[in-house]
Amino acid sequence: MTFNERRPYLRETRSGGKKGPMSHRITEHPILKIEPREDVTFFWNGRPLQAKKGEVLSSALIANGVTVFSTHAYDGSAQGIFCANGQCSKCLVIADGVPVKSCMIPVREGMRVRLVDGLPELPAVSEKPRLGPVEEITVQALIIGGGPAGLSAAIELGRAGVKTLVVDDKSELGGKLVLQTHKFFGSIEDSQAGTRGNIIGRKLAAEVESNPNITVWVNSTVLFVYKDRKVGVLRNGAYTLVKPDAILNAAGAREKLLRFHNNTLVGIYGAGAFQTLANRDLVRPSERLFVIGGGNVGLIASYHALQAGIDVVGLAEVMPQCGGYKVHADKLQRLGVPIYTSHSVLSANGAERVESVTIARVDGSFRFIPGTEKTFACDTILIAVGLDPIDEFTREAESAGIPVVAAGDAGEIAEASSAMFNGRIAGLKLAGRLGVGVPDIPESWYKKAEILKSHPGKIEPQQVLEEEEGVMPVIHCVQEIPCNPCITVCPTNSIVIRGDPIMGNPVYEGTCSGCHKCVLICPGLAITLVDFRKDKENPLVTVPYEVFNYRVNKDQEVMAVDIEGRPLGNYRIVSVVENKSGRTQLIRIKLPKALAKKVVSFRIQADWVSKSEDVTVKPGEGEDDVLACFCERVKASEIRALVRQGITDLNQIKALTRAGMGACGAKSCDALIRQIMREEGVPAGRIVANTKRPVFVEVPIGILAGAGTDDSGAKP
Repeated sequence: MTFNERRPYLRETRSGGKKGPMSHRITEHPILKIEPREDVTFFWNGRPLQAKKGEVLSSALIANGVTVFSTHAYDGSAQGIFCANGQCSKCLVIADGVPVKSCMIPVREGMRVRLVDGLPELPAVSEKPRLGPVEEITVQALIIGGGPAGLSAAIELGRAGVKTLVVDDKSELGGKLVLQTHKFFGSIEDSQAGTRGNIIGRKLAAEVESNPNITVWVNSTVLFVYKDRKVGVLRNGAYTLVKPDAILNAAGAREKLLRFHNNTLVGIYGAGAFQTLANRDLVRPSERLFVIGGGNVGLIASYHALQAGIDVVGLAEVMPQCGGYKVHADKLQRLGVPIYTSHSVLSANGAERVESVTIARVDGSFRFIPGTEKTFACDTILIAVGLDPIDEFTREAESAGIPVVAAGDAGEIAEASSAMFNGRIAGLKLAGRLGVGVPDIPESWYKKAEILKSHPGKIEPQQVLEEEEGVMPVIHCVQEIPCNPCITVCPTNSIVIRGDPIMGNPVYEGTCSGCHKCVLICPGLAITLVDFRKDKENPLVTVPYEVFNYRVNKDQEVMAVDIEGRPLGNYRIVSVVENKSGRTQLIRIKLPKALAKKVVSFRIQADWVSKSEDVTVKPGEGEDDVLACFCERVKASEIRALVRQGITDLNQIKALTRAGMGACGAKSCDALIRQIMREEGVPAGRIVANTKRPVFVEVPIGILAGAGTDDSGAKP
């Protein structure tokens, strides 16, 4: 019996929606405020469904239990979403007769949507389109992308008096900040450390929108930077040409895909898609999730899943240790999520959609070790194995001779705290290139920028506190990471950092007042407060808690755990204190003094959630069927055979196999093909890059000629 047969409410048909009573809407969340939203009615394959006003089609469909959006024209396989960012072509549907990417199109009242079964049929043309002149505007600075880097740069440009246009393809500014419910790292002064990302995004957006020097276009996509120094922008379905004096590329990054057996099944998401559904659109896309990738993106997305009420079955990381911050990994393990290091995904299992995942241990050369396979029942596999910068706009601007600066992930992959600070530097640099008189950027800014984008450093032994009286913070952050808000908020200056003022490890040296400010602000939930004042033998320990949709109450017994999730025993909760402004609970537990300084949190996820099943896949099975190009269904084995013949020109591979000719414009397969070449020992310098098509996303050709459009971005 398969997982989906055991849990029938997860099954669905290609033409229908959910079966059973399960709701896919998130109706309560420990961090996000759930506001009532107006319903609209749309039709899926002729059947009326309810959506929330303003949400995109893909979210509305998944909220109704529909996850299969189309069948592939080549092999009839089911297709669903992967990126939810308009970068791939998996979420194609027919909306009011026109093929569209459902992740980018808002639902309209009465919209008629149907599954794409094979090649879509184009709508009949009943009359000539009305062509009009294409509007052209000039601007001093064009910023592509309204995320953390773009907004921070815009603020600096606006302050300098530069007339700036910010273009973003979403309905609101903030980029990935909108999706972040966790507290940010870095420093309070430079990156608002200790504040949640979605709040930071709203603050930056408000500052940008209030500056008279800055114009904002949302629901707008930059299509190309042309050789005549003009930039084509698709704005609310109409085409506009922008002629900037300079460009700042802050378009972000796209998520990498991964090669494994059945990597096309419905239910395989990128981390950004998952966070978009859960944290932006308040749609629960999964009941049981398995995560591949132990960088910060995978670790944080796993935590967000728990906050959305989703079981996180486990996380696999191919390296011997997670590449993300240790506090993120520790936080997951403490809550009951197992992390399998030196493991990778071998196979997704299921018919149309994911029913289970098989992972296996890898050796030092990243080869699977036979006999180490483990299979876990799940309905979703989240892929978080890295990002590729969206750097094509930078190259196009350079080719056109337009002054250009890249910021954020479009320039270098790093944390959002780094993107914000580096965005400020990029904005000032661009102002300087425009000849605007701005102060010289202090050398200290460049040093701080390097620190904020630093990878995790060495792990130090935890500070040992001998005192057993009074009250004191116990700091369970032992890895060098760019973060120091705890030292900023301490009213008695009792928390200090040894070594570098941002990267060094914080320690307690002084007198604690018991104010809990350090406990509440710590982004890694890695500070507890031990209070011996009322009972020296069984002190109170205050731990922070942010997943309180898994409710805990006074007098309840919980399994207390140490820094890495090892159990310390069951102990009683004395009180639960709400901190409504920061959306963090303070849980007070009474423990013996021998354990008081060891406890960090308590387990919420039961062991049975992560129990493995009988293994059904072995290393090497299905290896020849793994795809490298999803749009054109080109197998990795075909690419490998050509590379072994000495072909390292991506254009030649495209001509021979069609890899890169699909709807995503080689955004997905390019990285996978390069990965195969690396495995075959091809030096990077020998690889000839693909010649990109001259639009960033698909667009009806009539739009470029000034044809009128509706708000779907396609000709009715």
